[in-house]
Amino acid sequence: MPMRLNFVFGINIGGNMTLLRTPLHALHEKKGAKMVPFAGYDMPVQYSLGVLKEHLHTRAHAGLFDVSHMGQVVLRGRNYHTVARALETLVPVNILDLPHDRQRYGFFTTPEGGISDDLMLANRGDHIFMVVNAGCKIDDIAYLKRQLEPEITVEEITNRALLALQGPAAEVVLAEHHPMVAGMSFMDVKTVPLAGAECWVSRSGYTGEDGYEISVPVAVAEDLAQALLQHPEVEPIGLGARDSLRLEAGLCLYGHDIDTASSPVEAGLAWAIQKSRRAQGDRAGGFPGAERILNQLQQGPKSRRVGLLPEGRAPMREGVPLFASADADSAIGVITSGGFGPSLNRPVAMGYVPADMAAVDTQVFGEIRGKRLPLTVVKLPFIPANFKR
Repeated sequence: MPMRLNFVFGINIGGNMTLLRTPLHALHEKKGAKMVPFAGYDMPVQYSLGVLKEHLHTRAHAGLFDVSHMGQVVLRGRNYHTVARALETLVPVNILDLPHDRQRYGFFTTPEGGISDDLMLANRGDHIFMVVNAGCKIDDIAYLKRQLEPEITVEEITNRALLALQGPAAEVVLAEHHPMVAGMSFMDVKTVPLAGAECWVSRSGYTGEDGYEISVPVAVAEDLAQALLQHPEVEPIGLGARDSLRLEAGLCLYGHDIDTASSPVEAGLAWAIQKSRRAQGDRAGGFPGAERILNQLQQGPKSRRVGLLPEGRAPMREGVPLFASADADSAIGVITSGGFGPSLNRPVAMGYVPADMAAVDTQVFGEIRGKRLPLTVVKLPFIPANFKR
């Protein structure tokens, strides 16, 4: 099952691109991982099980992912209110009213109303903790410093790894290490002692399954990972299954399904813009691209991201042009993510089509090697989310 990955960032030494390594690199090699370049890092794409079995194991049991390549950032100011108000000038999300020890999905928007990155942010009482995408973290951190300092201190956290334990058995597995995690609900964030160290645990992830993301000090990261992998329900999972899991869950991959050209409304992410930041809200607008985004919230966008089911067994991948009919002259959209959905045992895809063709059961055609093949618009996600509410 082929994977398409972004090869970006790294350290250029003497004209050669040197890949960075996460704190768990040695463990990946011990586990027999196939390593590939991703976002400037040497990352595991799969282990001995292979992508298909890793995917299905995560859906049925629990999978452990190394996501240490992602950026971890702490924002501090005089108090939470100060930090939240400052960050709301960059993110169209209600951060000010986010309860203590709760997390929320958001995104940086451009002056033109596009998306420059998506992210997670948490209210930790005296600061905001953020996780940003690996391929964007250098630009994101520079942007935050440029826009917020000196009033707000922007600190990249480099002494912590980040693990994701995902799947229906995740709670049972992690609760064996500390029972506090069993009482957490989706998007809760807690400081939990694990492997003898202070870990920052959120009940979240990017697979559509219940699970946790764990920010753990580098010194004990491998110890914690090894301890979790000793449980019979847990297998190490690579980037290949992470991609197919998030695709089935209808979740966007930055640089593919969302980018600076797509607005949050077009991308189907309007749910992440709370009422207080919309027109007539008590803190309406005030973020980059607000005019385009607020107008689309009221008037509707011209295009929308949709789920697509290709007919037959052949996957339709990113970049396949979409047409309104088998003999139409011009493309009306494009597939942004596509592949085989192991849980459905069939190909699945996401892409953008005109808003008047985004209704469920609409038929469109993808062109592969000169042939037009039918796809049907379906509601996302392909697999219902199993979050603990």
